[in-house]
Amino acid sequence: MSDSGNEKKPGLQKTRVGVVTSDGMDKTIVVEVMRRVPHPRFKKIVKKTSKFFAHDEKGEAKVGDRVLIEEGRPRSKRKCWELKEVLSH
Repeated sequence: MSDSGNEKKPGLQKTRVGVVTSDGMDKTIVVEVMRRVPHPRFKKIVKKTSKFFAHDEKGEAKVGDRVLIEEGRPRSKRKCWELKEVLSH
């Protein structure tokens, strides 16, 4: 029997690209992800935003950076995403 708790399965983690809106916390950033979806009734394309709390171990992301975050294990009540890479400053 293999211990599947420690293995990372490729392709199962969700990823999102967004903009850092806050880096004031220790090892945590707030990333705002914007997506364009059709309105359920009127079918007009509208912008929806979501905020994600992501773990930033080295503190490399700053406010305004475009970053790639990946779903990971829960680290606190609201933080279950990890910073994968900084795409642009």
